[in-house]
Amino acid sequence: MQDTHIIDRVSEEHLWDQVLTRLAGAKFLYAVTTMGVYCRPACPSPRPLRKNVRFFHSPPEAEAAGFRACKRCDPKGERARIAQDVVRDASGFIEASAEIPSLDVLAKRSGYSRFHFLRMFRDHTGLTPRGYAEAVRARRLHVALADGNRVIDAVAEAGFGSESRVYEKTATLLGMTPGAARRGGQGERIRSAFADCPFGRLLVGATDKGVCFIGFAEPDDLLMADLRRRFPKATIVTDDAGLAATVRAVVDFLHEPKQALDLPLDLRGTAFQQRVWRTLCTIPPGETRTYAQLAEMAGNPRAVRAVARSCATNPVSLAVPCHRVIGSDGGLTGYRWGMPRKQALLEQERELRSAIAG
Repeated sequence: MQDTHIIDRVSEEHLWDQVLTRLAGAKFLYAVTTMGVYCRPACPSPRPLRKNVRFFHSPPEAEAAGFRACKRCDPKGERARIAQDVVRDASGFIEASAEIPSLDVLAKRSGYSRFHFLRMFRDHTGLTPRGYAEAVRARRLHVALADGNRVIDAVAEAGFGSESRVYEKTATLLGMTPGAARRGGQGERIRSAFADCPFGRLLVGATDKGVCFIGFAEPDDLLMADLRRRFPKATIVTDDAGLAATVRAVVDFLHEPKQALDLPLDLRGTAFQQRVWRTLCTIPPGETRTYAQLAEMAGNPRAVRAVARSCATNPVSLAVPCHRVIGSDGGLTGYRWGMPRKQALLEQERELRSAIAG
C-alpha cells in the first residue's frame, strides 16, 4: 500500500480528533493499515494507533488503496440499506394489522431469525416491534379522540380490548386522560408565527405558559397541519409581533448553537416524558449521548425503549435537543425533521465547540 494520503495532512489531526471522539455523521473514512479495513469515524471498534491510520473521502478511494469495508460499522451502508428495507416492510405490516403481530410472524416475514430481526428493528427504530405496535395503537387512539369520537368508540377503533386497559395505561399512552385528549385543546388559544431559517421555513406555537411547538424544514401548510394535529380544537391565531423575540431566538440558535435554547416551555406529557425532555436539555451543544446513556441519565437505565418514544414525541425540537441522541453504534437514528437536518445540526455544533475550545 502506498504511504500517501487522499486528504491533506494539514487537516489530518482534526480528522483524528473526530475518530477519537467517534463523531457521528462525519463525512470521511479512516483506514487501519495493520487490519486492511476502512471504517466510519463513529465505528465502535477499539481505536487504532495513530501511526496506522489513513484518511479517505469515500469508499471507492479507500478500496482503490487496497482496503476493505469494516463489517461492524458498514461504511458503505449496504447492510444498513437492507435492514432499512426489512424494518420499513415490518413497520408497514404492523401499521396495517388490526392486532399486534407476534415476533415469530414478523421474523418469518423478514427471513431472519427472531433474535436478528429483533435487534435490527430495535436498532433502526429505538423500539421493539411490540413497542412500535403499541405506539401505533396509541396514535390511532389519540386521533380518534381528537376527532371527537366517544371514548368507548375510540378505544375499539384503535384496537384496544377494553376501556379499562386504556385507563390503566392512560399516562403512558396519551400523557393525559382520554377526556383531555378528546377535548384536543378546546378552549385554548395558541399564538403562532412563521419565519425563514437556515433549514427553510420555521413555525413556533405558544400558549400563555410558553412555547408548545417548534417545527421547521417543511412548507407552511404542513407545519401548521402538524400544530393543528396536536391541538385540533384549540384556536390558533397569528401573532408575529408577540412572538418576534422567541422566533429570533430560535433562528439565532440555528445560526450559532453555542448554548442551550432557553425559552419558557409548555410541555405536555407523562412524568417520564417530562423527565426525559429535561434530561435532553442537559446535553451540551457539540456532544451526543446514546439512548442507553440517556435512559441512565434519566434515572431508569432499563427504559431505553421508553426513552426513544419520548424523543420521538418531543414537540419542541431544538429547545429540547433530541437531535443529540444517537444509536448505540454511534450512527445517526431517525429524526422528525429529517436526517440531513440532524447531521447538519450536529456538525455545526461540533464545529462551533471546536472553534470556541481552540
